[in-house]
Amino acid sequence: MPEIDSTFTALPYRALGSAALARARELGATHADFRFERVRYQHLSVRDGALQGASDTEDLGFAVRVIHRGAWGFASGVILTIDEAVRVAEEAVAVAEVAAAMTTDPVELAPEPTYADLTWVSSYVVNPLDVPMPEKVALLVDWTQRLRLGAAVDHASAAVQQVQENKYYADLAGTTTTQQRIRIHPTFEAMGAGADTFDSMASIAPPVGRGWEYLTEPVDAGGYAWDEEIDQVPELLAEKLKAPSLKAGRYDLVIHPSNLWLTIHESVGHATELDRALGYEANYAGTSFATYDKLNTLQYGSRVMNVTGDRTVEHGLASVGFDDEGVATQSFDIVKDGRLVGYQLDRAMGHMKPEVNGGRSNGCAYADSPGHIPIQRMANVSLQAAPDGPSEQDLIGMVGNGLYVVGDKSWSIDMQRFNFQFTAQRFYKIQNGELVGQVRDVAYQATTTDFWGAMEAVGGPETWQLHGAFNCGKAQPGQVAAVSHGAPTALFRDIRILNTTEEAGQ
Repeated sequence: MPEIDSTFTALPYRALGSAALARARELGATHADFRFERVRYQHLSVRDGALQGASDTEDLGFAVRVIHRGAWGFASGVILTIDEAVRVAEEAVAVAEVAAAMTTDPVELAPEPTYADLTWVSSYVVNPLDVPMPEKVALLVDWTQRLRLGAAVDHASAAVQQVQENKYYADLAGTTTTQQRIRIHPTFEAMGAGADTFDSMASIAPPVGRGWEYLTEPVDAGGYAWDEEIDQVPELLAEKLKAPSLKAGRYDLVIHPSNLWLTIHESVGHATELDRALGYEANYAGTSFATYDKLNTLQYGSRVMNVTGDRTVEHGLASVGFDDEGVATQSFDIVKDGRLVGYQLDRAMGHMKPEVNGGRSNGCAYADSPGHIPIQRMANVSLQAAPDGPSEQDLIGMVGNGLYVVGDKSWSIDMQRFNFQFTAQRFYKIQNGELVGQVRDVAYQATTTDFWGAMEAVGGPETWQLHGAFNCGKAQPGQVAAVSHGAPTALFRDIRILNTTEEAGQ
């Protein structure tokens, strides 16, 4: 297992944290935490064999958060001196003094054990930021050149985003943690024009909490089948450009994890963030139909629907050892046998709602920058496979007239996470249990409870895959977090299908 970057551990965060926390205690704070972060981002993009852009940026600084007179106070800084750490602590307490006059319900935190000087590092082999940039550019150039060999491909692009996130946390209770996370998001896309349309076909490879080995090693060594997919995509695009337009109606759907993850994210992940369910948060994605009064009573979906939140799963984008409130991360139930049984929450909400997770935070506090306050953020929210569930081919064989759905593309959902529609990279027509070719101009539409209630079967463990995104937005000022969602291939009955071309003309 890699060690924490020595250029991070050489920074003076322990001294700064001790000074800031001591000053907050002197000023009467009942809780104070100190968070020191260095986050490095590198992004490369290539189009048609030529480098289009390269960036390498760093976010470095620290933050102090306090509870004083029953109110939150927060401040941050970027000057790495003891005097600045003390000043930032004083500013956080001063903010709380002002906020106290407007705080009707004093802030209290759910209890959490103390963790003394623990270290956590994510699971990877090669830090992508240690790989020479020319080597990475050469790989992306090769991808686009190979894609353009396909007769249907007019243009091809490829990109890779890489992040190294280092974080030190300390609080007045005595918890201190030091962590390092690596994540990477490679992608490519082929574009082409047919006789009466133009379209694209992108990789369905997920972003992951892995290192550079994800792009270069065999699947059994932590890599992905890039060569196989690059060979397939031009042919898939050619078929898509010639595919017939689908007639709108109601169809059974067999949905691959590369598409279903996004439906989980939008209709389950955001909807079960407790701050949204309580009406405290509405930015970016609105509030939630799954309000707190529905806990343990709302039938979210069919009895084969079992959804967990998990910040511990290996290679998950939201996986970490400890959250930004010093809470050890966990796995927990959100939907059990189709019924809503839990939410994602932080320490303040854990104290407010002791019925959830036994009155303890489930480790879902996160800030994307030292300049931002921690908020409740999404865990890796995943649909579980059936232990003895069917194979993907078995699921397809259960459909007489339907569609097989692969890869995410565009989507739309309302501000209560209830009415939605999703498209895909590709839709295949299913007739009498067999795939008979791609179709175009397709979107599936439903309400959240109708959709998940129509899920008749989930595949076995061999169909389960972890997908996700780097760019989940929330809060104001806006914050961005990476999150994964696992899913098996699943069968849904009698779902409304739109013809997107016809809809666009209305």
